[in-house]
Amino acid sequence: MLLSAAVAIAERREGKFGDRYYAGRSRAVLERSFIAFKSSTWFVVLSGFVEPVLYLFSFGYGVGRFIGNIDAGSGKMVSYAAFIAPALLATSAMNGAVYDSTWNVFFKMNQSRLYHGMLATSLGPLDVALGEIAWALMRGLIYAIGFMAVVAPMGLIPSWWGVLAIPAAVLIAFGFASVGMAITSYFTRFQQMGAINIALLPMFLFSGSFYPLTVFPGWIQAIIKALPLSQAIQLIRALTLGVMQVGLLVHVLYFLVMITFGLFITTRRLDALFMR
Repeated sequence: MLLSAAVAIAERREGKFGDRYYAGRSRAVLERSFIAFKSSTWFVVLSGFVEPVLYLFSFGYGVGRFIGNIDAGSGKMVSYAAFIAPALLATSAMNGAVYDSTWNVFFKMNQSRLYHGMLATSLGPLDVALGEIAWALMRGLIYAIGFMAVVAPMGLIPSWWGVLAIPAAVLIAFGFASVGMAITSYFTRFQQMGAINIALLPMFLFSGSFYPLTVFPGWIQAIIKALPLSQAIQLIRALTLGVMQVGLLVHVLYFLVMITFGLFITTRRLDALFMR
């Protein structure tokens, strides 16, 4: 029964554009991730939400008592907690997406060899990529809604435009998940996965999460502003403060390019690895 259904799907796609890569069944991969979440991975997802909340209370209200108000840009003075809250939201979206699309994908690709089984069915490499990334997006959405539900009643979102930080966080998660999965497709050993933390930790510390970038010399600021987390923080911070400028479209375009690049590389790599 299942075999005949798979054959029917493949026959319907045959001859259509991209039929080698996409069968329109990415939902099946997403459903599999949801089943795994209900049975075993829910605690990992929950821990990713708790971490930024702990940072907010320890730094925003602990260290913030000694700092007072801070210039968030465009002459807006806000409390230190309100300054770091959007940065923590952006970081949470990044971490959730990256860890889901790297360690999770590495295990399925090299240990459980789950993708071998998936791609032996009617699924194509783009189905797998979209399904895995869609789950990372749902995780990013859960983090964004949960974090906003905590910080909004505390008065840390000064503008009603801040509601747009939720879809912005999903866009950020999409970009990081796409690139994260693309990079992981080249890893073959657990030791190589350490490069993920080596990249994430400096971005978290130096991308304007806890202090303005103006503390750095101009040439260092230019480098930091080109980093994806810095772009994410600038986007979400502007939305929460209500600083609506045309320049926000540059940040959006940045992540759209990341998404396109990541999906393209991931699809090609899965096809090369498993569709021989």
